[in-house]
Amino acid sequence: MTSLAILGVGKVGGETAFLSAALGLVDEIVVYDVYEPLLRAQVLDLQHTGIDVAISTETAAMRDADIFVFAAGTPRTPDIKTRADLLEANIPVAKRCSELLEGFPGVVISVTNPMDANNYGLWKMMGIDRRRCIGFGSQLDSARFAGFLREVGIPGPAWVLGEHGDRQVPVFSKTGSDLDTGEREAILSRMRGASMEVIRGKGGTVFGPAYHIAMLIRAILHDRREVLPCSCVLDGEFGLSGCSLGVPARIGREGILGIEEWELDTWESAKMAEAGAFVRELCRRFDG
Repeated sequence: MTSLAILGVGKVGGETAFLSAALGLVDEIVVYDVYEPLLRAQVLDLQHTGIDVAISTETAAMRDADIFVFAAGTPRTPDIKTRADLLEANIPVAKRCSELLEGFPGVVISVTNPMDANNYGLWKMMGIDRRRCIGFGSQLDSARFAGFLREVGIPGPAWVLGEHGDRQVPVFSKTGSDLDTGEREAILSRMRGASMEVIRGKGGTVFGPAYHIAMLIRAILHDRREVLPCSCVLDGEFGLSGCSLGVPARIGREGILGIEEWELDTWESAKMAEAGAFVRELCRRFDG
């Protein structure tokens, strides 16, 4: 029996639960949210699909899940300039999450922003193998990058590493096309603002994040061993430590099976170092 636990079932958490059930990825879903009317509504909505999946709201059952998705906390709104601005508000939520998962043997997927710092924080507070803490975000960034590349006639492949935020690192050297610095910066600027248009229009991003989280869940449960851009706690990879950052990671049943250290060009390497320095400062809030 395959079980998925989701803490926080608002827009992204709720849609992830639905997709996981609809795609037949799991046999049981354990969901919880501090706002009880929303929790009750999401459970009923899932039940009303008629999909054959067991649904529980018992937080104790989360420790027995194969995968735990951390999607609780304060979301980004049009008034919040960057994801990093959510750190102080969501640190207590991450702490409560780590306490809830004491003794958890499965794989953790961090979604709550600032995702990279929270992924590092959960790893630090839970004291588990870093390979079992995966941060979600770079898959979504990469999909957006692919769209912008298509607009300028470049088929890809599209990979985004670095921070899930303003210091994301689109890997232009993998596209097979030679874009100058000005063209790169113009695309990067558009990528930085990609989510805000959705947030202003509908209150938050939903379909994109939920779809790619579901694909990450599938990669783990089906032991696909495919390389995906994910936030991983680093210990020297890409010359970085003391942070969690988007890197090419091979994902399977045990979580992160390995990290591929690609050779980046000068522009990308500088952006990656900048992302590492910025996120490392955020992660220090969990090192005390």
